[in-house]
Amino acid sequence: MKEAIAILTGGGPAPGINTVVGSVAKVFLNQGYRVIGLHHGYSSLFTGTPEITEIDFNLADSMFNRGGSVLIMSRYKPTAEDFEKRFNLDMFTENNVKLLVTVGGDDTASTANRVAKYLEEKKYPIANIHVPKTIDNDLPLPGNTPTFGYESAKQGGAAIGRVVYEDARTSRNWFVLAAMGRSAGHLAFGIGAACHYPMIIIPEMFDRSTITIEKIVNLAISSMIKRKISGIDYGAVIISEGVFHELSDEEIKKSGLHFTYDAHGHPELGRVSKATIFNELIDAKLSEMGLKIKSRPVEIGYEVRCDTPIAYDLQYCTALGLGVYKLFREKHTGCMVYVDVQGQIRPLFLKDLQDPATGKIPPRLVDIHSESIQAVLRNMMHFITPADYEAAGKIVKNPEQYDLYKILKWS
Repeated sequence: MKEAIAILTGGGPAPGINTVVGSVAKVFLNQGYRVIGLHHGYSSLFTGTPEITEIDFNLADSMFNRGGSVLIMSRYKPTAEDFEKRFNLDMFTENNVKLLVTVGGDDTASTANRVAKYLEEKKYPIANIHVPKTIDNDLPLPGNTPTFGYESAKQGGAAIGRVVYEDARTSRNWFVLAAMGRSAGHLAFGIGAACHYPMIIIPEMFDRSTITIEKIVNLAISSMIKRKISGIDYGAVIISEGVFHELSDEEIKKSGLHFTYDAHGHPELGRVSKATIFNELIDAKLSEMGLKIKSRPVEIGYEVRCDTPIAYDLQYCTALGLGVYKLFREKHTGCMVYVDVQGQIRPLFLKDLQDPATGKIPPRLVDIHSESIQAVLRNMMHFITPADYEAAGKIVKNPEQYDLYKILKWS
């Protein structure tokens, strides 16, 4: 029987998934392998009737430059009982599968590690190679290498962000945007910096203070006041959804929000508009203060996940896909494929990225005190400082309450 490889995609979409799958398929087809696409993520490994698509050259060639994922995705997270009672080894043996390629983000990578360990313990002769994906850019790849999909999502988000900012300038009002980023603020900061937004709020800013709704609102209003006393009556604030993950249960309760949670224990933020929530909170505070500033909400999330990959990700994801074959040929398993800044392909072993206590892969956070980030914060963003207290005091009481450095306890 012809040897085969199987590919699955997990988590949420990101530009470049089809590029990876198409590139993996092309190189293995060229080497005489059969390529099997598994639908519905990891659930396909724990059912007797997995949904399968045969990937031939025509399908691979038609998908590689498209957004979205031809292979249906899932956030399914197998339990220990799933591994012991429902792992479908027959699917591998009956199809002569020699390699399982998994494409996904942090949760998918962690599950890939569990699969690799399980296969090793059971002495199943099947290799497992993971391709790291997330628009959040929060997998800890060496050398600050981006995760695929991030650059395309940032490009799509910045396209929206630029139009929104032009609307603010044209209409002389404010917009409040929320951007995806469950654990880190890379996407929100990247979009905000690209669009010269006067206020960017990400969870990493609160490294010396606890995140509260009041502080988030006050940072937004700080920018509005600063621009007002500078004679600028428009602007935009972008906030990372990750701030919600850092709010205490008490803070969430105070906000009146009620979240449902996914299989990984994360609040299902996609069910609510974070931009609308923040905008209403800011609007309420402005009304209380007697400030007539109009703001409107804009959500940046699902609009960028299935965007067409830009050239950067098309080339990067092709290299990752071809790198899978290189690592497989070198008999690597239980690893991620990694392409460094010099273009060298090498394995990045999941066990080396794990937190030894939790077994999970910790997120890569924005280095908020790095020179480039601080340069944006100090020179592009607008917020109240002690030099503004006198002028701001004519508009609001206690202007120091809106001083970014005091809010964040950076001074």
